[in-house]
Amino acid sequence: MELLWFVLIGLAAGWLAGRIMKGGGFGLFGDMIVGVIGAILGGFLLGLMGFQAVSMLGHLLSATLGACVLIVLLRFVKPRRAG
Repeated sequence: MELLWFVLIGLAAGWLAGRIMKGGGFGLFGDMIVGVIGAILGGFLLGLMGFQAVSMLGHLLSATLGACVLIVLLRFVKPRRAG
């Protein structure tokens, strides 16, 4: 059951991060995948700073933060299209 909540929070975080980080985006499905990976990244980054999410809202914020960081990193790697 925890895995289901993890995936659902990651999906919501990916959607939120896609709205926060305006730009080309990765599409709905891509944003959701970024959210699930960002949930892992967000938990890791907050752990490094000595924080821990303890509520559903905390987990959502952590995952959204991680997804935003991941989107920034992916924008550096993703080739730009010639206009």
